[in-house]
Amino acid sequence: PELSEEPAAEMVKMTKSKTFQAYLPNCHRTYSCIHCRAHLANHDELISKASGFQGRAYLFNSVVNVGCGPAEERVLLTGLHAVADIYCENCKTTLGWKYEHAFESSQKYKEGKFIIELAHMIKDNGWE
Repeated sequence: PELSEEPAAEMVKMTKSKTFQAYLPNCHRTYSCIHCRAHLANHDELISKASGFQGRAYLFNSVVNVGCGPAEERVLLTGLHAVADIYCENCKTTLGWKYEHAFESSQKYKEGKFIIELAHMIKDNGWE
């Protein structure tokens, strides 16, 4: 019998990918998804507290266990931005958005940062 010379990439396409959940260290205060308790962010990554579409929201430098949709232009309270909705990789709930591009120079610091609305977060690990 002859061996098939199909590229290994073809085999990869046929297998389902499994998303592994990231866990933040227990020694840090963290924020988790209120719907499924997947970790989302470390308190040390919090930049500021702001307003989202559904009330209060927090701006983070980085997040974990979050997927990102396609970017689109939206007029927010702070002007025109290109943003992409973000969702919990575990339960698929929309959590907020990622700033892809800020059109106003005063808002450039937000590029690459993440907004998560408080309605979708719970505090975990060491909050008193």
